[in-house]
Amino acid sequence: MSRALELCMLLALFNNISASTEVCTNSLLPGAKGDQGETGEEGDQGKLGKNGPPGLPGVPGEPGLKGEMGHTGKMGPTGDKGDKGHKGLDGPAGLKGKPGTTCDCGRYRKVVEQLNVNIAKLRNALKFVKNVVLGLRETEEMYYLLVKESKRFREAVLNCKLRGGSLAMPKTINTNRLMADYISQAGLTRVYIGVQVQKEDVDGMRSYIYADSSPLSGFAAWSQEENPTTNSTCVELLSSGTWGHVECKSTMFFICEFTKSRRRGGGRGTPATESQ
Repeated sequence: MSRALELCMLLALFNNISASTEVCTNSLLPGAKGDQGETGEEGDQGKLGKNGPPGLPGVPGEPGLKGEMGHTGKMGPTGDKGDKGHKGLDGPAGLKGKPGTTCDCGRYRKVVEQLNVNIAKLRNALKFVKNVVLGLRETEEMYYLLVKESKRFREAVLNCKLRGGSLAMPKTINTNRLMADYISQAGLTRVYIGVQVQKEDVDGMRSYIYADSSPLSGFAAWSQEENPTTNSTCVELLSSGTWGHVECKSTMFFICEFTKSRRRGGGRGTPATESQ
């Protein structure tokens, strides 16, 4: 403490000499900067710090060499058909043909007339086979075959399909009359036809469809004695030409119809007539 007082007195004396107005305090003033010390030993490696922010993108490298061709992929879907192109230019005219020979029309006319006679005989023979031997009936559009096998309605539908046709659908009065005569001449009274109830509304009104799923419209030949409240949903054709409802589980004969083929060498042609 005495040493501090001595220093204070020395400072006061020095201040008086230098006309300084500073007030002496008890603070110790730092001494002059000492000489640099020796470098210490290298310390231990510190802990790894957190990753810094990513740097800026580098300059793009040079493109690499072209790789080998890959495997061929699956074929894509077929595109839409393009528009029809413009008509091309007409080609050059062909060379003039050689003059034809003189026609002996009289001789060929006789041959054609004989061929027409033979064709007429073949048509009559074919009609005999179809109508008498096979027992078919036909119109300009259809063949009709009376199948004398007792089947339920669904079985009759399937049987006609297996023969290449469908259960007969009398859509006109002429067709209905032809089928009714067919039944009568065979000594039968009724057969299944391709008409069936589709649905019944809340008022009891029924809608019907043909075997080809088309709606019944226009022609119908319901019997006046038919009970409108019957629960039966299948339809029979009587030999009198009238229609009636019948239980679909009943077994009876039926008539199949077949569309006449209009394509040469194809189509359904004459129906199969096995097991009649």
